[in-house]
Amino acid sequence: MRLGINLGYWGAGMDADNLAVAREADRLGYAVCWAAEAYGSDAATVLSWVAAQTERIDVGSAIFQIPARTPAMTAMTAATLDSLSGGRFRLGLGVSGPQVSEGWYGVKFDKPLARTREYVEIVRKAMTRERLSYEGQHWTLPLPGGPGKPLKLTVHPQREHIPLYIAAIGPKNLEQTGEIADGALLIFPSADHLEETALRHLKAGREKAGLTMEGFDVCPTLPLAVGEDVSALADVFRPYTALYVGGMGSRKQNFYNQLAQRMGYEKEAAEIQDKYLAGDKDGAAAAVPHQLIDSTTLLGPVERIAERMQAYAAAGVTTLTLSPAGFTLEERLAALRAGVEALERAGLA
Repeated sequence: MRLGINLGYWGAGMDADNLAVAREADRLGYAVCWAAEAYGSDAATVLSWVAAQTERIDVGSAIFQIPARTPAMTAMTAATLDSLSGGRFRLGLGVSGPQVSEGWYGVKFDKPLARTREYVEIVRKAMTRERLSYEGQHWTLPLPGGPGKPLKLTVHPQREHIPLYIAAIGPKNLEQTGEIADGALLIFPSADHLEETALRHLKAGREKAGLTMEGFDVCPTLPLAVGEDVSALADVFRPYTALYVGGMGSRKQNFYNQLAQRMGYEKEAAEIQDKYLAGDKDGAAAAVPHQLIDSTTLLGPVERIAERMQAYAAAGVTTLTLSPAGFTLEERLAALRAGVEALERAGLA
């Protein structure tokens, strides 16, 4: 099992620290450094900056938002980043959510599965450098009846095939991801529930495409915090968990809330959402069960984290992406080093 890091969103006041984290991860042998975007910093600019100041670590978008860019623009960006980084780019895609898609980008959040499938098909076709033409429900290239003509990508990617990941939570999205992608980006993954909440759907998609899980990258992201007091460490992540389970989306369309329900927290997920949407964020955080936090993070001393890593590897994880927590840069760098130590103790390095 390989290790990755996720820098999250840029512009939160820790930009210089984030670069130091990426460079230390590069030195320690982490496989990939992911950057996110929502409606603040964009991931492409961040990744180009990180790639320019690292040597070996891959850089990946987790995610490029599908409503933010046309598929041809994404192909251009991916090819450019792969060329500039010397073949170290990984393309992660996702549809985002209805609030961001419609509120920030003005793109209707409808038929996300069909939209994702067409998007991936166009991106991959464009990156073969053949002349681009496509007829679908959501995109038609060139536009009919106008001056447009099929064009081909002029820049050469470093590699013929750039790994493509999809951020997936729901069963249907997971199945399609297994069918059309090279890897899955997962969030709030519990090793105990990974088979039922994710792996069986990914496997079904692979089977539909006549493929196995061989070579498919199962890549969940987990916060990492090192220390002796597991309960105190878990409390640090209460607001984070409450935000996603309670407030990331509307009452009807919160994919993280639905995931918590599938993990057996139906009553608790409803209470967290009720309080969060009523403006009681402290109450929502207090309502998050300790076990939900503990099972979706890596908390405690190195020995305990090593045991948890073994559980994730046994469940089918191939790249474990860490979000190293800490109030200072030194604490975050220490967490990065602890991640490597735990992987070695687990016998997974």
